[in-house]
Amino acid sequence: MRVAIAEDSVLLREGLARLLTDAGFEVLGRCGDADELRLLLRGRLPDVVIVDIRLPPTHSDEGMRAAVEIRAGHPGVGVLVLSQYIEIGLAMKLLADSAEGVGYLLKDRISDVPAFLDAVRRVATGGSAIDPTIVSTLLSRRRSDDPLGHLTPREHEVLELMAAGNSNQGIADHMTITLRAVEKYVSSVFTKLGLPATGSESRRVLAVLLFLRA
Repeated sequence: MRVAIAEDSVLLREGLARLLTDAGFEVLGRCGDADELRLLLRGRLPDVVIVDIRLPPTHSDEGMRAAVEIRAGHPGVGVLVLSQYIEIGLAMKLLADSAEGVGYLLKDRISDVPAFLDAVRRVATGGSAIDPTIVSTLLSRRRSDDPLGHLTPREHEVLELMAAGNSNQGIADHMTITLRAVEKYVSSVFTKLGLPATGSESRRVLAVLLFLRA
């Protein structure tokens, strides 16, 4: 699995490269700014790009703008954005069109190595990985008229875990319930949100997007 890193902190960049290499990833490039990343992508494409949300020269949103460009120009490349702080507006910009092949994690999550590597793999294979802190923040901002109001507390918990990128088995392990019970909850969530059983778009992704936009 191929990965590219764009991070201006040399220590973090090299640490990520070593961590990923030891886990069996092929690190195609280590970039210090967005321009280096764009140049890298003119050659062999990675399966996933890990990019700091703030990169030189201004350290404002260069990384996010590069991430959005990559999603538009290379839809087959997953994008995992790292941020020092919760920035809901920028997170929603990244997730505006789809949650497939996209992740947004706080840098503190890197210290949980197995979870971080799992997030990288999920994003690289078209899944999503949204930081639990961001999910909780969005949950606290729910409107009284949001489309999720008909969900039971357990159904909402299942959807929240889906939004964080968990598989059905992961949800079952987290909630200490059976996989069959999770499947029933997921099916009920899809039904209550009016998501069709057929079509080209993933109902799971649509449900997550509804949750994030609510």
